[in-house]
Amino acid sequence: MNIYYAFIKSIETGSFTKAAKELGYSQSAISQMVNSLEKELSTTLILRSRKGIRLTPDGEDFLPYIKNICNSHRELIQKLKEMEGLQSGLIRIGTFSSVTCHWLPGLIKDFKKYYPTVRFELHQGNYTNISNWIKEGSVDFGFINSTIVSDLAITPLQKDQMLATIPKNHPLAASSKMSLKDLTTEPFILLDEGVINESLSIFKQNNLELNIQYEVQDPYAIMSMIDLELGISILPKLLLNRCPYNVETKPIEPSINRTISLAYKDKKVLPIASRNFIDFIIERLTK
Repeated sequence: MNIYYAFIKSIETGSFTKAAKELGYSQSAISQMVNSLEKELSTTLILRSRKGIRLTPDGEDFLPYIKNICNSHRELIQKLKEMEGLQSGLIRIGTFSSVTCHWLPGLIKDFKKYYPTVRFELHQGNYTNISNWIKEGSVDFGFINSTIVSDLAITPLQKDQMLATIPKNHPLAASSKMSLKDLTTEPFILLDEGVINESLSIFKQNNLELNIQYEVQDPYAIMSMIDLELGISILPKLLLNRCPYNVETKPIEPSINRTISLAYKDKKVLPIASRNFIDFIIERLTK
């Protein structure tokens, strides 16, 4: 490839000497490379004179093709670098329990079928933690509730219904639905979602106040507490799909939903492995 770059740079600079300086060769080396190209093409491409160099008619005809070769080679090298990054890349993700348990294992398993050497680093927290980690660069991207986070690029994935979660033998266990007012009469176990809690916001909008007795970060701990009849809670349906505890779930009237989204600062500057995994997630979860 050096002979093609030597030829293009000589034409761009108008001098073998200047081309040699920019490419890190001697002037004689550049001249020899251009001579080699001329022998390969069986023609004269450049006319040399005391005033400098200029293209011959054949040189004019071959120039666009040689430029295409150089451009294609650059693209090939760039793609090689990207693939090397994809093969050895580290993907850092901000996530929360329901996504960590019910989405990511399958997504990671399928992604690693294509890129088995990619490594993953999962940082688990609430929505506020995750958005801060993205902004400060501690993670490449994260899963968040799109109604709560701002100042980031957001790609909605799926809506997730929030359900009232109560002990199996609770007096309202036979009801088909629970009202917001029903949920205010019992000791409430609040899931810590960060600075802004969407469930709390719904109650405030309806001038209702929960009887919060516990505030817990781990939703599985909340399920265990409900199982032992310490209180009731509101938990996401995604998390409750494979609940290991003896609890009852009920739709809430009016319904409460969250939109699980991907968030990142600037996708274009993320590592190639993270960009590809983002695209992989979107393709799988937005069908």
